[in-house]
Amino acid sequence: MAKKIILGLVGPIASGKGTIAAYLEQKHSASTYRFSSIMRDLLIRLHLPLSRENLQDISTILRTRFGEDLFAKIIAENVIRDSNKIISVDGIRRLADIKYLDRIENFRLVRVAAEPRIRYQRLIKRTENTGDAQKTYEAFLSDHNREADAEIPIVEQRAQAEINNNGTFAELYEQAEKLIS
Repeated sequence: MAKKIILGLVGPIASGKGTIAAYLEQKHSASTYRFSSIMRDLLIRLHLPLSRENLQDISTILRTRFGEDLFAKIIAENVIRDSNKIISVDGIRRLADIKYLDRIENFRLVRVAAEPRIRYQRLIKRTENTGDAQKTYEAFLSDHNREADAEIPIVEQRAQAEINNNGTFAELYEQAEKLIS
């Protein structure tokens, strides 16, 4: 059996982590695991809005009660059990998120970088979370200081590779292809 390629994607809000994961799914039938999926599922079951604030709050509550590495254990176990050749892990934000992934053979942490103004424009266009379309640039920048995102720069320093996402989709996809080749 061929060895797995496991890419952990870390980067600030709207840097392109999800776009890379979606590309790998479409082009290479890759599996994708998102840290936020667990929290999104819970918010839906609780009939609460899928806002960035609610996602951050439920994450903090669960990690405070059940351990900082709660989601890391779940994601790592999913990755280990997955027989797919290419796997992406989207939304790494904390050192605890890579605690178990780092132990898996062929795991590679990848920093996804893009300029703040570009990321802001992407955020308000994609409207992934309730309230994103109305968010001001100042509010967008302040989101980076919230507990859920404050550790991203520290985790990025551990990255073994970087993708610059200030350009076109074609340039982004070319960089993703280089990573998996």
